[in-house]
Formats: sequence, C-alpha cells, structure tokens
Amino acid sequence: MTSGPQLISSAGNSLLKDLRRLAHDSGAYRKQGRVWLEGDHLCRAAMARGVKPELAVFAESFWPTAGPEWARHGGKDVVVADALFDSLSALESPARMGFVVPLAQAPAMQPDAPTVILDRLQDAGNVGAILRCAAAFGFRQALAIKGTAGLWSPKVLRSGMGAHFALHLVEGLEPASLDTLAVPVITTSSHQGEWLHAQKLPWPCAWAFGHEGQGIGAEIAARARLAVRIVQPGGEESLNVAAAAAICLHASAAANAN
Repeated sequence: MTSGPQLISSAGNSLLKDLRRLAHDSGAYRKQGRVWLEGDHLCRAAMARGVKPELAVFAESFWPTAGPEWARHGGKDVVVADALFDSLSALESPARMGFVVPLAQAPAMQPDAPTVILDRLQDAGNVGAILRCAAAFGFRQALAIKGTAGLWSPKVLRSGMGAHFALHLVEGLEPASLDTLAVPVITTSSHQGEWLHAQKLPWPCAWAFGHEGQGIGAEIAARARLAVRIVQPGGEESLNVAAAAAICLHASAAANAN
C-alpha cells in the first residue's frame, strides 16, 4: 500500500520556501543542487530524456483529476493549496504542476561534440533561445563561459522549452577551458570576417556567440579558426544574438546534411 501525497497548506512550510527560491531565484539551483520545472511541457521533455523527478508538485485542485497519472513517474508527490501554488509561478497564467529534478554534478566537457559556446551572454531569453536552436540543429553540447546567465535558472529553462534535456551542459568555464575542445571554433561578428553564406563550414564544430553589447571576448576570438559575418542588405547595425545564432547553426546543419 502506497502512502498519499504530502499536503502543504501553510505559507511558512520549509519545503514551500525552498520551492519558491528555486522558482524565482536565478542562482538557487546551484545552492540546492536541484532544478524547478514548471508546467507539463518541461516535465514531459525531462521524462522523455529519462529524467526522474525527486518531487512531483501539484496544485490541490489539479491533483484529483490529473495528479495520479503524473504520480506514476516516480518521486515524492506533493500537493499544494492553490493560492500557495500560484506563489511558485513566474508565469502570467500559472501552471498546475511541476517537477523538482536533481542537478547533474559538474559534467565534464565532451571534446568532440558539436558545440555552442556562450560567452558572457546576459539575457536569459537569448540564452534559452540559443539552447533551443542548438538542440534543433543537431548540436549536442553547450558551454557557458563565466558571466553567462545561469543555464538552469528559471527564465532560461522556460525559454529553452525543454532543449536542456537534449544537450550536454557545462557552465562556469574560463576561456582557457576551451583548449580541451577537439573541434574548430567559429566566431561571429557584425562588421568583420568572412561571409557566412560563402563558407565551407567544418563539421563538427563549436560556434561561439558573445555578450549582447560587447560581442565575443578577445580570449575566445584568439581561439577561433574561422570568423564569419552574416549578410545584412537591410543595413541594420547588428542582429540580436539569438537570431544570429539561429542563422549560423542552421547553416551548419544544412551543410552537414548535404
């Protein structure tokens, strides 16, 4: 006979406080060693990659109809009073359930993997969008240089839309760590380098995308085998880094498919 779920009805509950930190504090996942996934899309994406939750958390009104189905996926079940569950959400329309999953401990870099390098990107939406493109276009690894938005922070997770679970993620790296890579590094710039559309792109490779304002740092640029720029006949000064990444990563995928 299995026991029922834990019920949380008090705002002062210690577990609820921990969940709130995971849901709202971009650095809490590092302190707790676990990650909050809000909503069924992220939870399904995690399960599809074999990730098992430590906790499955449900709004009280959701539990009687859909909770038991989700509960079969393992982990401890927690039911939270609706008003308290809403306090966990950073969404305009709060989801009705979420998972807490363990954070992998400092994974080692994969030297030969098709890779995306994030060099001090600040905007969580950009980071998540690039991870999503990386997964879609066949890149298997993302490396974040120190100063990049936390890869497992709530906003990056929401923007990534499940891409995290298709990628090997390593963060907090120094530029010198990239010397371990066995694949060529390619950088982008809005004003210098070879035209992307005219290049024979190597595969596998590591695309590096830099800070929204400053671009690629000198230490990353010095390690690049190729620098490219994207043709912009409309005359805009530069592209959003996530848009540029989508173009570059698609170019690599298309070249590799031929």
